[in-house]
Amino acid sequence: MATNLLPDYIFESSWEVCNKVGGIYTVLSTRAKTLQKAFTDRIIFIGPDVFKEKNPYFIEDESLFADWKKKAANEGLVIKTGRWDVPEKPITILVDFNQYYAHKNEIYTWLWENYQVDSLHAYGDYDEASMFSYAAAKVVESFYNFYLDESKKVVYQGNEWMTGLGVLYINAKLPQIATIFTTHATSIGRSIAGNNKPLYDYLFAYNGDQMAGELNMQSKHSIEKQTAKHVDCFTTVSEITANECKELLDKPVDVILPNGFENDFVPKAAAFTRKRKLARKHTLDVANALLGTDLGDDTLIVSTSGRYEFRNKGVDVYIEAMNRLLRDNRLNKKILAFIEVPGWVGEPRQDLIERLKSGKKYDTPLYVPMVTHWLRDMSHDNVLSMLKYLDMHNNVNDNVKLIFIPCYLNGNDGIFNMTYYDLVLGNDLCVYPSYYEPWGYTPLEAVAFKVPCITSDLSGFGLWVNSELGHYGEISDGVKVIHRTDYNYSEVADRIKDTITEYSNFTPAQIKKARENASKISTKALWSEFIKYYYEAYDFALKRAEERKHKN
Repeated sequence: MATNLLPDYIFESSWEVCNKVGGIYTVLSTRAKTLQKAFTDRIIFIGPDVFKEKNPYFIEDESLFADWKKKAANEGLVIKTGRWDVPEKPITILVDFNQYYAHKNEIYTWLWENYQVDSLHAYGDYDEASMFSYAAAKVVESFYNFYLDESKKVVYQGNEWMTGLGVLYINAKLPQIATIFTTHATSIGRSIAGNNKPLYDYLFAYNGDQMAGELNMQSKHSIEKQTAKHVDCFTTVSEITANECKELLDKPVDVILPNGFENDFVPKAAAFTRKRKLARKHTLDVANALLGTDLGDDTLIVSTSGRYEFRNKGVDVYIEAMNRLLRDNRLNKKILAFIEVPGWVGEPRQDLIERLKSGKKYDTPLYVPMVTHWLRDMSHDNVLSMLKYLDMHNNVNDNVKLIFIPCYLNGNDGIFNMTYYDLVLGNDLCVYPSYYEPWGYTPLEAVAFKVPCITSDLSGFGLWVNSELGHYGEISDGVKVIHRTDYNYSEVADRIKDTITEYSNFTPAQIKKARENASKISTKALWSEFIKYYYEAYDFALKRAEERKHKN
């Protein structure tokens, strides 16, 4: 049997290297630990130099590659060398790309002539991403020509459409480098779902190019499609997105790279118990001050969280389920439900801060007892509009109270002043009934904290759980996986309601078992389990590059 080829050097670029803007940051920064251990200082991340002040995620080291940097500067590259401030501290190069805007038209012309990428309809972040991507490729080209040669096996991996231009540049200029392109979600699939069009039932019938025209996505779709087509190894993060790639990009993926994680942020033993108690107390204190209630520790604390994609993340169906739960007489506990989704936040509520400072108990709710922070545009917010439409006002006698926390829980939001990880620890259940979710880190993080969760089979994580268990997950397994389609919204709301009701009736022994099962599932998704798929992709790409060398 042929042995797997391993790279001598790996370059990986993403807009989210040392730039915490979304889930890809978590994918890369946690995987970095495993790869740095295996390829010490031969895995090099390339990110955008976008911080005007000091970058909080980057430790600069001017002595790193000092000899090459002189040459790179003569070539017009503006770079910083150093290390990513994450476990194992992998080498990172941050690149300034502003000088390339002046050559944008020539770069796009080259892209059209060589790869038929349509950049004519570019708008928004397309130019910024493309100039970064071009700069990242120039960094790899310069580094390779200075330190490496054809005796070294080199891989260049780009994440998302934003890195496509650079991947194609490497493909053309340095064909001896094996290229990998990872799409974490197709831009056109996300757009179809976000525009309230049915994605799944019609997936086989959608024409990606036609939909890109209809939704004004031609340029992003074009770069994504052509990169997928020309790269040595095309990858994505789950079966569900692989299907999307095949139908919308007309290119099946070569390898699926599921998103693992590191659980070093989960406190151990006594610290876990202490932190969970603290989180519950704090959560209940804030809720009681806002609502004028006296909810005790036997309250079932539930939450959903993630990006503010009202339909895609299932926030709408979560609210619907809570509304139906109000009338479910089988419910055995009071429910305190949160929506932890960053909105257009104004400032923390001063009246709530004063109540919390006073330490007193109150028996009257504050004005608008559904929100912890004021929003800049209260009348046009999706969450508040739906609560109003359903007549949900957290009335005194309601057994279900729903509170919107519209800010990043980063430890200094003014009300909770605890990080998301420190708060979610206090939950009894988490609910993520996504309509569009290529993978799904939030449910994975929840189960790592021993919090059972509800998710859907339209998320990569939900499908993975089902395949691990060999059946649809139940809440007693630690993860309840609900079947979701384009049209069964009402049924999904009922399943969420029924699952919460079922959990509210669990005995302490059943709760303990469900929590243990949740934790057990999370350990199967550690990078130590999933890194093998990356080795498979490296091997696949390197072999393709070898074939190309022999052809030429």
